[in-house]
Amino acid sequence: MWTAGLVVVAGLALLAWSADRFVLGASATAQHLGLPPLLIGMVVVGFGTSLPEMIVSTLAALDGNPDLGLGNGWGSNIANIALILGAAALLRPVLVRSKVLNAELPLLTIVTLMAIGLVLDGDLARWESVVLLLLFASLMAWTIRSGRQSGKDPFGSEIEVGLSSRPMPRRRAVAWTMVGLVLLAVSSRMLVWGSVRLARGLGVSELVIGLSIVALGTSLPELASTLAAVRRGENDIALGNILGSNLFNTLAVVGLAGMIYPFRIASEVVWRDGVVMLGLTVSLFVIGRGFRGRPGTINRWEGAFLLVVYVSYIAWLGSGIVGK
Repeated sequence: MWTAGLVVVAGLALLAWSADRFVLGASATAQHLGLPPLLIGMVVVGFGTSLPEMIVSTLAALDGNPDLGLGNGWGSNIANIALILGAAALLRPVLVRSKVLNAELPLLTIVTLMAIGLVLDGDLARWESVVLLLLFASLMAWTIRSGRQSGKDPFGSEIEVGLSSRPMPRRRAVAWTMVGLVLLAVSSRMLVWGSVRLARGLGVSELVIGLSIVALGTSLPELASTLAAVRRGENDIALGNILGSNLFNTLAVVGLAGMIYPFRIASEVVWRDGVVMLGLTVSLFVIGRGFRGRPGTINRWEGAFLLVVYVSYIAWLGSGIVGK
């Protein structure tokens, strides 16, 4: 079991580093190809920060462990809102000015509700996974259209400033993209192998390991980029990282796992993890969306509340492990 634990730690460290390299390289490559900054932020960065979850969940499903994929997707959503955005707001209140992100807030709430509704019967069938992937494809089409047609938007402006402050030659950008992608695959394989054996050694389900250790690990790229954005005063990038990642996780990550390996879902997963994820998503919509012409703000008190929710949730999961 110690070997599995060391492999998990090494895999998490390599995954976080390679994901950061991939996002930097892919963003710079997209800029060289002439993509608008808003589109880079919505699609390229969103895809890049969710790529660890996608690879881990796909490999887990191919190995016959789809519970790990579901736990990874849902657990990452919980960590993104409660831990990452909570820590960011505690560091500095997050002001939401982007019209595009304001439109994504209710969209994420609806998508989360639909995803939970599909598994209320206790399983994720292949056709239900196809529905999730079709919704994801539709979302990508809408996102690309919005990114191309939207005028000046604070989110796009922040992305443009960020890209300009870190210029990268074309060849280096492509090289980092490829290196990051290869190392992401290697580190994800390490993480899946170690997590499954760690779960068996501890006598707990792959789902619980996915919801806790793996979800936290695959959310490290979002944590690093979000905290860095908040320190620079780039509030819309901070929230954009979370929204983009959660949309990818809910639809693509879980959809891919179920498409490869349809699986049963225990009722406690829906009523425990699903309810926590939905509750956090609704709370983000309420506190993050601007009303009556006022920008939404996630203040320090709200950030502290989100962190308390995350700690309580992890303690809840941990109590199940201790009780075994």
